Amino acid sequence: MKNRSIYELNHLPPEERTKVYRALIPPSLFSSLEIDRTTLLNRRGEKAVQFHTPESHGFVSVDVKEKAEDQDSVFFLQLSDTPFMDNLELSFVVINDPRGERFNIDRDAQGKDTLFGTTLRNIAEEERAMKAGLAPGQVRPGLHLLREMLRLLERFASRLGTSIISCEALFYHNAIQYERYGFGYLEGRKMMEEIDREFLPGGNLFERLDHSTPFRRKGAEKSARGRSWAIQDGILGRPWTSPKLYKPVGKVVGVNTFHGNGY
Repeated sequence: MKNRSIYELNHLPPEERTKVYRALIPPSLFSSLEIDRTTLLNRRGEKAVQFHTPESHGFVSVDVKEKAEDQDSVFFLQLSDTPFMDNLELSFVVINDPRGERFNIDRDAQGKDTLFGTTLRNIAEEERAMKAGLAPGQVRPGLHLLREMLRLLERFASRLGTSIISCEALFYHNAIQYERYGFGYLEGRKMMEEIDREFLPGGNLFERLDHSTPFRRKGAEKSARGRSWAIQDGILGRPWTSPKLYKPVGKVVGVNTFHGNGY
């Protein structure tokens, strides 16, 4: 499978294609959701895993749900080719606990799609989510499977002959997570370092944590999640620009732009 693109994989016979992409799903999900690894059927006999592999495009999506009618995926992953043969793009990943409480941050009060709070906001639901310990963009608690998923992704990339995995951080806390898992920055490192400095005591962002909104409370600077909610609330005074990150397959970059006390 060396030196193959997603586009080329999408032209494999369906059974072979499924076998290749199934390897991207954390094994623990098959047991916890009672999904047969071979048939991909849940205990109700429904197709619980869907692969979108258009032969006309260089991307793939992997969608896992507990039940076919569920609103939210438990695991959703999208990968894309890039113009560079040795680079695989992690375009999107969502991991939800299907049994966790749902927070409707993805719809505003009028029912419009907020794109996970990136274009519109549902303030009341965001406040509920924050108080429950979630981070911006989360509609449910996670399953703590990101590290495992990234290991599987590296193994997949290695089999393809890909040397670099790239991604964008939709929110501040995402960038910090990726740093911890060995990613470095293609774009945005200076911005991240500036944000870190300004959230430290005496910095401009530290001073703006004035309790003027529920998302700007003192102490938020200590955690990546707290900072992320303040940034979601507009504390930067400018739109958030998603940093672009990369990880060499099998290596750790070793960047740390966060000097708080915890995630």
